[in-house]
Amino acid sequence: MQDTINILIIEDNAALVANLFDYFETLGYIMDAAPDGLTGLHLATRNQYDAIILDLMIPGIDGIEVCRRLRNEYKIETPIIFLTAKGTLTDKIEGFDTGGDDYVVKPVELPELERRIKALVKRSQKYSSFSNVFNYAGLVYNADSMEVTRDGVLIQLNPVCRKILEILIKNAPNVVTRQYLETQIWKDNTPDHDVLRSHIYMLRNAIDKPFEKKLLKTVQRTGYRLMQDD
Repeated sequence: MQDTINILIIEDNAALVANLFDYFETLGYIMDAAPDGLTGLHLATRNQYDAIILDLMIPGIDGIEVCRRLRNEYKIETPIIFLTAKGTLTDKIEGFDTGGDDYVVKPVELPELERRIKALVKRSQKYSSFSNVFNYAGLVYNADSMEVTRDGVLIQLNPVCRKILEILIKNAPNVVTRQYLETQIWKDNTPDHDVLRSHIYMLRNAIDKPFEKKLLKTVQRTGYRLMQDD
């Protein structure tokens, strides 16, 4: 398992968040936090985390709805641990049915919470190492079926555009140079730059034009990337 674990906490209790930061940062974890559901949803779909700690009773949209959108709308599979004061069996069942991976009732001993997180992250990474499904901000590429979807909408791509997308989504949100793309696609028979630009244009029309938020960015004099705007 990787040495550094990135955690997003979606929790409106500032004192609890500070306590979690103090504990986990001392152990070398990288921490991020959101005080409400909408901010948490934004961060969870924009950045890459290894685990999400999610309260049920948060301002804006509640934890159940955040989890539901992450799983159903954005197809994000990051392990989610519900950490909440609501501890009835009905609450727990709803949390798991919505897509939660673990459910912890407050108060919790932090060493126990840390071990639960490490176990979930380890299991998730073991599974993902065998997975050929790549997801960035709701844009999903299945390398086995060669199927592309965004927010559940099927997208048709020609083979070159599909290969470009595969490279970009595997590296998102990092920049991929034009030279790297051309070498990976055409090997030693590199065409004129206009050929790559034409395929980027077609790819952008397919994955971005029908949607409000644009993901495919041009980095001047360098290359391209998939990245969500702030």
